[in-house]
Amino acid sequence: MPEQPRLIKKYPNRRLYDTRTSAYITLSDVKDLVLARESFNVLDAKTSEDITRSILLQIILEEEAAGIPLFTTDLLAQMIRFYGHAMQGVLGKYLETNIKSFVDFQKKLQEQSQQLYGESNSQVHADMWSQFMNFQGPAMQTMMATYMEQSRKMLHQMQDQLKTQTRTLFTGLPLPGFQPEAESRRESDVDT
Repeated sequence: MPEQPRLIKKYPNRRLYDTRTSAYITLSDVKDLVLARESFNVLDAKTSEDITRSILLQIILEEEAAGIPLFTTDLLAQMIRFYGHAMQGVLGKYLETNIKSFVDFQKKLQEQSQQLYGESNSQVHADMWSQFMNFQGPAMQTMMATYMEQSRKMLHQMQDQLKTQTRTLFTGLPLPGFQPEAESRRESDVDT
């Protein structure tokens, strides 16, 4: 039987209480749980609302403010523009899938280095990974930029296909404020 996720309660005084250890913890401790891949849920102690996402976003905000940001201003602005957009759900799934692919890629590289150099010392592996990234960083950035550009184009193509399919689907239905493409073209031809 799988182990139940760890339960953390957030009290009105903004303190987090770990019910497994019966102790108050900090956001840094929650970050450590994430890094250890420990399953947990954070509940509002007063309302029992699940606020795990909110706590994770707080950790991301602290990380972004503390060092070299992971998200550029342009990327954050683009993400904000997707809220309330018809493609919001698609973007969330897209990001999740791509991050999982990136993590899988990183894991395979680490496994290959362990096979080549053995598992004698994790610090040696960390140093080798650092050296690899120093040499391969620019190439990896170019590869990822190309991949992201292709993904962006694919996302735009999906949007265009959805627009076309929606227009085709609703062409026969009279909708206020919506003219089928053929009618709007005819009207513009008459005007000229």
